[in-house]
Amino acid sequence: MVMKQGFVKTENYARFTAGVKAVEARGAAEAGMMLVHGLPGLGKSHIVYRWAEESGAVYLRANVDWTPKYFLVELAKALNVDSRGTAQQLFERSLRVLIERQCPIIIDESEFTLRDSASVLEKIRDFSDRAEVTVVLIGMEQIQRNISRHKQISSRIAQVVEFGPCTAADVALACAKLCEFELTPALAGEVLRLSAGRMREVLNVLARIEQLAKANGLSGKLDVSHFVGVELAHDWQSRTAKTVRAAKAVA
Repeated sequence: MVMKQGFVKTENYARFTAGVKAVEARGAAEAGMMLVHGLPGLGKSHIVYRWAEESGAVYLRANVDWTPKYFLVELAKALNVDSRGTAQQLFERSLRVLIERQCPIIIDESEFTLRDSASVLEKIRDFSDRAEVTVVLIGMEQIQRNISRHKQISSRIAQVVEFGPCTAADVALACAKLCEFELTPALAGEVLRLSAGRMREVLNVLARIEQLAKANGLSGKLDVSHFVGVELAHDWQSRTAKTVRAAKAVA
């Protein structure tokens, strides 16, 4: 994928950062957790990882093998502290660093922390309570319902942010910021339709447009007329090509 480098601050990004600020301004110290959820491909991981880089947060991606000890080792490594020893030693070392640095903790793929009676998530809650740092949990759309079964944890969630599909304004911004060619509003509208508002697919469609434009020696502003009938995306569920539609004639 060859496009201009940049980060698009979508409406999902705005909702996420507003949620973080609300958690940081909370009244109850123990209510320091935030939940981010939504369908795949909406940019949750990308947006939150970028925010982690900017804010100095610790970013961890959970996996199916996580146990409380496994999590503690991963956290210690991310904090650049000694990752050897017992679970209690690891917890105390990381706790001291978190209290000192006050850096948020981000857990992506948080569904994996709910196994074995949410034992890993209980350990994460301990850090949130004792270090009074913000914890951001990222998961799929069903994670809010699953966490609600664990009252000791759900009661600590101060903000819930649901990621939605990209808006027309988000796609227009992505086109302007990331694509090497200028796109007409009509073609940007096709990018939105073909991607179904999923940022991952927006990037794929834009990369395909660039590839075809360069291969065909196109220049200037790109329009729908350049790509009518061309496959720019693929629906893997229905196994059908998604092609550009001709612009509707203005009466």
